[in-house]
Amino acid sequence: MGIRFILLVNKQGQTRLAQYFEYLTLEQRRALEGEICSFVEHRNYKVVYRRYASLFFLVGVDDDENELAILEFIHLLVETMDRHFGNVCELDIMFHLEKVHFMLEEMVMNGCVVETSKSNILTPIQFLDKAT
Repeated sequence: MGIRFILLVNKQGQTRLAQYFEYLTLEQRRALEGEICSFVEHRNYKVVYRRYASLFFLVGVDDDENELAILEFIHLLVETMDRHFGNVCELDIMFHLEKVHFMLEEMVMNGCVVETSKSNILTPIQFLDKAT
């Protein structure tokens, strides 16, 4: 398994989205989210992060994972959200959290990136938008 978790954190350190691909208790998740922003390597994770506007996108990976590939994954996630929301911002993520989780579920399965086509990622979400 490559990707262990994905976090979106604002400049104030507030977690806006958290998705885990391995089991951690709620206490372990809170501790991890509170400690991680200052570290590049933390516990048994390598943390790859990138800042876009007011959000930090943090991805915890195994030691043998390619950092550049994860940076490309983060960029793809931001571009996909931009395409759906139109210049995505923190409020889009807060008010449409379920859609962002759905995007991640389309992109990552069991910690592995399985889809990189923006149109394939967004097709089920657009179908849901039309149904409601």
